[in-house]
Amino acid sequence: MEFGNFGGQFLPPHILKAVKEVEDAYNKYKDDPLFIEEFKYYLNHYAGRPSNLYFASHLTEDLGGAKIYLKREDLNHTGSHKINNVLGQALLAKRMGKKKLIAETGAGQHGVATATAAALLNMECEIHMGAIDVEKQALNVYKMQLLGAKVISVQDGLKTLKEAVDSALITWSNELEDTFYLIGSAVGPSPYPMMVRDFQKVIGIEIKEQMQLAEGKLPDYVIACVGGGSNAIGAFYDFIPDKSVKLIGVEASGKGLHTKEHAATMTLGKKGIIHGMMTKVLLEDNGDISPVYSISAGLDYPGVGPEHAYLDEIKRVTYVAATDEEAVEAFEYLTLMEGIIPAIESSHAVAHAIKLAKTLPKDQVIVVNLSGRGDKDVKHIARYRGLNIVD
Repeated sequence: MEFGNFGGQFLPPHILKAVKEVEDAYNKYKDDPLFIEEFKYYLNHYAGRPSNLYFASHLTEDLGGAKIYLKREDLNHTGSHKINNVLGQALLAKRMGKKKLIAETGAGQHGVATATAAALLNMECEIHMGAIDVEKQALNVYKMQLLGAKVISVQDGLKTLKEAVDSALITWSNELEDTFYLIGSAVGPSPYPMMVRDFQKVIGIEIKEQMQLAEGKLPDYVIACVGGGSNAIGAFYDFIPDKSVKLIGVEASGKGLHTKEHAATMTLGKKGIIHGMMTKVLLEDNGDISPVYSISAGLDYPGVGPEHAYLDEIKRVTYVAATDEEAVEAFEYLTLMEGIIPAIESSHAVAHAIKLAKTLPKDQVIVVNLSGRGDKDVKHIARYRGLNIVD
């Protein structure tokens, strides 16, 4: 196991062989100066890094407590943190001689980023997305198609993110020769959780440098939403040795932890195997994987990255949950106060930051990783509020 009791490769032999090929390539290129130089080139000149660290002065003043800074991953090309990891994996796939990228997506941001990289690097692309999420995120579906991707609407099960992963894995298992599975979060069999973390850790590295310029010190808190956990591990990783910095992951409690309609894996999950990894999983009493729910298509996943399970076990990161209503209120509040429309995923982190800031003195500093922008969510939030927006 790579992360204490978590991680591993729990796969049938034919898929394990393909994963081992990815692992060998990752180990070969992760420290290669030419690969790193090309990756950084695209991060800076294509994705638009470094992303801004913005002091939310109106939010801070209105709450009357700690200073709140927003790490603006929403300003990246394609509108979220997903492009960081996608560029890294797509460049690795090219070096492996692969012709096609296959990926899963929930909120659609990873799908759009993968389709973008495929267009950039002249590769085929196929995106698997639960039918419910296809309906929620129709704009992102059309973007993927504009970029040349084939979008598969998955009709199985709850028709959300878990089923999209299942479908993508099954398809990949039949096309291993020329296809690279580009996982969007810090989940799956080794080396994917480490690989995604390594391509996303630029977020935390930049926060650390930018905070020194802005405040002359490390932040007191770094907060990020957690579904599978890629934006959170990207924001947290560089701060893990810095014990003065409190790290908080915020997952989706949906309609409440007292209901079955939530995706609070870190809060209520148990140790189990999902999608080739040992991690924390929401399980039924009979051992089946539980159905999950969130207003956010990007957080409704019944597992979590194994590194998050480990960080929870060693108590380095605190994991909490925010409801649909809390996330929507935060979505509306940040939009009104700062003129920034956050993704509904990121709004879960904003919701907890709002509660926390009020309890802290004014010399404390909170950084919220604003993992994506909310253009894709506006119609869905309007419907949640009872408004019928017609195109």
